Amino acid sequence: MSTPADISQSLSQGANETAERLARRPKPKALLIRDTPRVSFELFPPSTPEGQAGFVDTADQLDVLGGTFMSVTYGASGTSQARTLNALQTLTSRCTTPMAGHLTCAGESKGAVMAVVEAYRTAGVGQVIALRGDPPRGQSTFQPHPRGFASAFELVSAISRRGGFDIGVAAYPEVHPEARSDKDDLDNLKRKIDAGARYAITQFFFEADTFLRFRDRAVAAGIQAPIIPGILPVVNLKRTVTMAKACGTHVPGWVESLFDGLDDAPRIRTLVSATIAAELCTRLRDHGVDRFHFYTLNRSELAWAVCRMLGLGTVQRTQPCPSAAASHA
Repeated sequence: MSTPADISQSLSQGANETAERLARRPKPKALLIRDTPRVSFELFPPSTPEGQAGFVDTADQLDVLGGTFMSVTYGASGTSQARTLNALQTLTSRCTTPMAGHLTCAGESKGAVMAVVEAYRTAGVGQVIALRGDPPRGQSTFQPHPRGFASAFELVSAISRRGGFDIGVAAYPEVHPEARSDKDDLDNLKRKIDAGARYAITQFFFEADTFLRFRDRAVAAGIQAPIIPGILPVVNLKRTVTMAKACGTHVPGWVESLFDGLDDAPRIRTLVSATIAAELCTRLRDHGVDRFHFYTLNRSELAWAVCRMLGLGTVQRTQPCPSAAASHA
């Protein structure tokens, strides 16, 4: 008859054998590229004192995840220029994660835009996300300033000639709404890369194949710079659908159905959203993608949840993150 000691020894031996078998199992192909992915986060500048407190709290919570950078957006026609700069100054003084400032061509002269570039440098910002910018409210098409940059390509070229910045640009897996064709859109991306952009961040999307097809087309077109998928965990479905229509993103019916009836169930909504985003990232990782850019909408909890499901933990930094140049190698 087995004694308690015999049973305990047997269980212990079995557990050790199981652990050894798991240790001998080969890692999935995607994990051979990088055990944990590189991540970055986008925030928007607050417009109220209450928003400022929440913004700082969000940045503090994201800072410990060891991201390669945090970016702060820029309003149409420079409407949030001062808020963007103030936000970046606040974050560079308290966060170890490198900062990236968005910048658009809309509504400003070349001199005014480049003055912002100099202000970013003074604030210790080493990256610029160079964008054409959306038309101002009430206008349906982009009209460049008479003495301004006519496109993101021109803006990238000017910043590149100035030097001292890593430059990121936007990419559209489902084609920019104003592009004449998908080829024209891809040609525009290549012009921006050739002008000096180091990497591209995509507009958000919901199905892995959308990004993978775009990545394959970009490589075939000769684009070698990293293309980072932009991930939007859904905070509010109605708002997400509105944003998707504006930028040409398709919201699949299955996404909408998963949120159906959850208007008064915020906790379940959060679980569903985190699961959708984590599943998307996992499928992309299976195809070799090892970096993600999260559109946080100034909410840290969803990005946190997805990052944890991707295997990221918190980091303790005594020195700032390596330069952006290293992070985009």
